[in-house]
Amino acid sequence: MLSAETWTGSSRPLRGEVAIVTGGARGIGQAYARRLARMGADVAVLDACLSLPEDGRRTVDEVEEQGVRTLEIEVDLSDEDRTDAAVRAVTEAFGPASVLVCNAGGGGGGEMWENSPLQIDIEAVRRANEANLVTTATVCRAAVPAMVERGAGKVVTVGSTSGIVPRPDGGYAHYAAAKAGVVMYTKALAREVAPYGVHANCLIPGAVETVRIARKIESVGREGVVAGIPLGRIATVEDCADVLEFLAGPLSNYVTGTVLRCDGGLAL
Repeated sequence: MLSAETWTGSSRPLRGEVAIVTGGARGIGQAYARRLARMGADVAVLDACLSLPEDGRRTVDEVEEQGVRTLEIEVDLSDEDRTDAAVRAVTEAFGPASVLVCNAGGGGGGEMWENSPLQIDIEAVRRANEANLVTTATVCRAAVPAMVERGAGKVVTVGSTSGIVPRPDGGYAHYAAAKAGVVMYTKALAREVAPYGVHANCLIPGAVETVRIARKIESVGREGVVAGIPLGRIATVEDCADVLEFLAGPLSNYVTGTVLRCDGGLAL
């Protein structure tokens, strides 16, 4: 991994490195993959569904425009054996990953504005944990040992403001609990791998302007959502990618176990 001193003045601090992005086929994950490619990394996208995203642009096409190698693998990341096989395929193609972004997740089919603790759909709880915590754990188990062996690596998990601050009405509790699990898993991972030169941090987006999230925001009223954000606007995917650039690059070489919010103050 490049040092901060080496990075100074370089626009491609991850040149020659390999990055894995889970859930990278669309939305925020696509922005993460694009940014890592711009930083010079070869990028592998692991996603449960590689069908064309809403804007019709495949992640691999956007990555290739940066002049780096790319690979996409459709895989159920909640399945340990398939996840292991996917990570092996990346290693065989590019070499071991030095950057891992655990972005795969989702609400598990539960309602965003419902599912308070006492009315919670238990199946939604199971699905949310599978989609968020389990997928994070499986891909870390598959990819991080190679970082430990090399003595360097950056793991960036993706949480949510829902996982650190409950909604006023207690809603969306199934998703909140799953994302809270991701936060604590990340901190435990950071403790375990720090002696080997591997960093693990959790990026916490708030409300982000993706096609999927925008539909949900419009359904409840955009003005009300924006009113709850101190900085007065909804995040773009590039806002989140800016934070990822810090956590995945050499300027965060003394940062680990951190929960870093990109939410405009939403969780204050």
